[in-house]
Amino acid sequence: MRLLFVHQNFPGQYKHLAPALAARGHEVLALGMTEPRPMPGVRWLRYGSRRGSTPGVHPWVLDFETKVIRAEACARAARQLREAGFVPDLICAHPGWGEALLLREVWPQARQLHFVEFFYGAEDRDVGFDPEFPADPFETRCRLSIKNTNNLLNLGLMDWGCSPTQWQRQTVPEPHRSRISVVHDGIDTDALCPDDSGELALTDDQGRALRFTREDELVTFVNRNLEPSRGYHRFMRALPALQRQRPDARVLLIGGDGVSYGAAPPAGSWKQIFLDEVAAQLDLSRVHFVGKLPYAQYVQALRLSRAHVYLSYPFVLSWSLIEAMSLGAPIVASDTAPVAEVVEQGRNGWRVDFFDREALAARIAACLADPAAMAPLRAAARQTAVSRYDLKRVCLPAQLALVEAVARHGRPDGGA
Repeated sequence: MRLLFVHQNFPGQYKHLAPALAARGHEVLALGMTEPRPMPGVRWLRYGSRRGSTPGVHPWVLDFETKVIRAEACARAARQLREAGFVPDLICAHPGWGEALLLREVWPQARQLHFVEFFYGAEDRDVGFDPEFPADPFETRCRLSIKNTNNLLNLGLMDWGCSPTQWQRQTVPEPHRSRISVVHDGIDTDALCPDDSGELALTDDQGRALRFTREDELVTFVNRNLEPSRGYHRFMRALPALQRQRPDARVLLIGGDGVSYGAAPPAGSWKQIFLDEVAAQLDLSRVHFVGKLPYAQYVQALRLSRAHVYLSYPFVLSWSLIEAMSLGAPIVASDTAPVAEVVEQGRNGWRVDFFDREALAARIAACLADPAAMAPLRAAARQTAVSRYDLKRVCLPAQLALVEAVARHGRPDGGA
């Protein structure tokens, strides 16, 4: 079969799937906007937009215009492929940035399998969840309604969809929900395995040389970027109480100081805003910001963690949570969706109220105080990762079966 992958930042969620399909003998081609990188068996074409957004356009329309601009760029690249004789049996697309909007105009008969990551809403999701950042309810609903234009169009265009968690699937309105399978991206649990014997050496953003072993009361916190949507502000506010209870605790914060999700700060960075808020209450010699680490160092940090904290608004699930579980880190997480789908209270981790800083500090302190007592929980976390999210034995086989079934029949069960 001929398979086309479309992702603005390819490979994204298709990092393992695309080469695995090529290894099975399929012809695999990818379209993306980022710099191509070698991938076994996968041909890669880059496209770029011809224009920017219109100055002065209505702010609610700006997001959709950007997606239309990307859709045009992707469609023009697709037309060149068609004129060169390439006609895919299946298009696997992440539609979130708009690239999939016009692909039916190029290949009307090609089936489409979309990665359905999230559908915006003003209730029970990220927007409006945190009262610290209020917004006008009417304007918010209007803005999100227009923002979902791209999502709604793509739900109508796809033959089938795939979401990584049940909750993310549930954000999508019916009748589209019934055309979405739940298959997680998967992680390599063979590579991401516990090992208490090593150490970690690195330098923080103050130029301080750091060294950690399993003997340290190490607390880890990971965000792509340190920001409110992933609970950075709630974590920082819990640190004074944590240091009072565990004065030897060492805190390692991994992540950039930009914005991945949600609004930008009024000035500076969210990282600095919430650090400044609590700095006078902290022993900063034991709080370390290290930016975005090389993957091997990130993995080693999680291996040595005595308490890994994962907080999030109700939003898409981060790979880092499952990776930390696979590495056997004791998990302290927010009691939010879809986290509760993965972390079972008291069995493979702990969940606390997102807004309760005292409860968060107390739970972290309990993990640090008795690491031996965490052994069953660590083992259960690892088992959850292996049994439900293992790439090679669980997720990738399910992804391959889904792709091949949708390519042949338009749906996973082969029905009409």
